[in-house]
Amino acid sequence: MYNEDEYLLLSGIQHFIFCRRQWALIHIEQQWSENYRTADGRIMHRNVHDSDFNEKRGDLITARGMAVSSPRLGISGECDVVEFRRSSEGTEIFGRDGKYAVTPVEYKRGEPKVDDCDIMQLTAQALCLEDMLCCEIPFGYLFYGETRRRLKVDFDDELRRRTEKIIEEMHKLYRSHSTPKVKRTRSCNACSLKDICLPVLCGSLSASEYIRNMLDTEEIK
Repeated sequence: MYNEDEYLLLSGIQHFIFCRRQWALIHIEQQWSENYRTADGRIMHRNVHDSDFNEKRGDLITARGMAVSSPRLGISGECDVVEFRRSSEGTEIFGRDGKYAVTPVEYKRGEPKVDDCDIMQLTAQALCLEDMLCCEIPFGYLFYGETRRRLKVDFDDELRRRTEKIIEEMHKLYRSHSTPKVKRTRSCNACSLKDICLPVLCGSLSASEYIRNMLDTEEIK
């Protein structure tokens, strides 16, 4: 069990899977820079995260910007949308009559990614909700702005284990307070932190080697 001052941001799971160095720059060194992609995503989430706008239609309650956390995993954050649908096999919800099945929905710009960063972020939301509400959540949805469609994600045992392992790795790296070295990929060009990370300069040379090469260049001049 983690103390609240040890909690990591749930949203950081996506950064961590995309690039450990990017995650460390943001969450350890507190560095940030924005580009079109991050701004577009921020605007989408701002429109979705209206916690004052909770909607009830028939047997469905839609909650937006719901705060979630898990002392067991040591993470906290917000769910874009959590749907509570009346079900005899669901769980009781404070202030509501009956029982409800719980389904998290995460909104993303663009289209489905080749890696599991979005899937694991959604899974972590489900794990938090399960710990908070003492229920089981079998699936959730990812909604992508470009395709305008929902992608169903089944929270099987393997996905849960991999997500928990990623969160453990995040805690381990955070406790070390060390930023990993650059591992250059084509994704570096689209990263909003590339001017802070400097993948071209830091990719193959250590700081001492870089300085030595610069001094050698000056001597030749």
